[in-house]
Amino acid sequence: MESAALSQIGLAGLAVMGQNLALNIAEKGFPISVYNRTISKVDETLDRAHREGQLPLTGHYNPKDFVLSIKKPRSIIILVKAGAPVDQTIAALSAHMEPGDTIIDGGNEWYENTERRIVDASANGLLYLGMGVSGGEDGARDDGPCVTYIGEGGSGNFVKMVHNGIEYGDMQLISEAYDVLKNVGGLSNDELAEIFEEWNRGELESFLIEITTDIFKVKDLETGNGHLVDKILDKTGMKGTGKWTVQQAAELSIAAPTIAASLDSRYMSGLKEEREAASEIFKNEGLKEEIENVGDVDKKRLIDDVRQALYASKICSYAQGMNLLRAKSMEKGWGLNLGELARIWKGGCIIRAVFLDRIKQAYQRNPGLANLLVDPEFAREMVQRQSAWRRVVGVAIQKGVSVPGMSASLQYFDTYRRGRLPANLVQAQRDYFGAHTYERIDLPGAYHTEWSKLARNAKL
Repeated sequence: MESAALSQIGLAGLAVMGQNLALNIAEKGFPISVYNRTISKVDETLDRAHREGQLPLTGHYNPKDFVLSIKKPRSIIILVKAGAPVDQTIAALSAHMEPGDTIIDGGNEWYENTERRIVDASANGLLYLGMGVSGGEDGARDDGPCVTYIGEGGSGNFVKMVHNGIEYGDMQLISEAYDVLKNVGGLSNDELAEIFEEWNRGELESFLIEITTDIFKVKDLETGNGHLVDKILDKTGMKGTGKWTVQQAAELSIAAPTIAASLDSRYMSGLKEEREAASEIFKNEGLKEEIENVGDVDKKRLIDDVRQALYASKICSYAQGMNLLRAKSMEKGWGLNLGELARIWKGGCIIRAVFLDRIKQAYQRNPGLANLLVDPEFAREMVQRQSAWRRVVGVAIQKGVSVPGMSASLQYFDTYRRGRLPANLVQAQRDYFGAHTYERIDLPGAYHTEWSKLARNAKL
């Protein structure tokens, strides 16, 4: 009788994601216990569970009652802020847990912290699992199965981190498409809403394109004048996962320029006061805003070009993320299935998009694919779109509209597709000043040249 009254699972941490995930579990018929250090969050969740259909959810106000309300062996999901708060929560809960119980960390945690906690938990007979969770408020209530076992250790957290890096790139590219259409093409918010709505019925169909469509439709209710998007301060926040992704790419020598450009753009957006001051200084020095002259632009062609440029740029961003995942998987022996990752990302997560199906198929066709760009289908699309892509980047540069993400993607494509790069000159320079040696294209082995000596002799 006592066992029947216990919950099947527990969840600690009732911010937006935690609260909605708990309600999702409850509405699927699984009795769940919830706990939060802030009592009002527990009350709020209980109230929602009552209003949304008397869901089988019970609230608890201290760690002991919470843990003891769950059926053994216990499984407890924690969704709290990464770092020290996670360790504090683990300490509070584990004091009342028993060998065989499991803690599942669903936060955006640094993967090495997860690996440390696995070892610490094991010493106390507890199981610990890092679980990457994406989707936001709505995704936490998603209907479809979009989960899989990623691999050992911190692999789940690492995959979520890279997902967020790709998300950074995606959002930056969409904002650049918006900037070009608005400031080069002179399109209104109403026109932008129509364009993005149309795009969401084609190859660009995705969650981010869908919500962007909605954003352009919302009027400013505070003043009753104009659209809300125009009233939002142009400073972007971040929580660290994009930065971690770029740092890991550098550690593993994986080029991720689109993701890095999106991170740099967020840093630059934070310099709001400096940017406004710089704008005035350059204006006073005679710099003219080319974007004021939009009459010479073929709007219809620009719209189509931007669509193609956005799609091609997105492929590069995803390719960079996948290459990072593959490199880390090889380093750690995780055995990540890249096609399966594309499948689960198509479920409730932020970067869900129709073309993830095609990424999955690309890795099914060739599990050892060196880069998404060279999958036959994607390679064909890149070639078909490159002219439009170059036109968009070119007109943006000409008009003084910054497109760091699209430019980085295009440079990534152009660098990757070339059989010979000017790196030969860089190697010669390195050998000149540091005797770092170089290889030849026609003979085996490493070579060093006395460049300055030979150069002086050549002058004679």
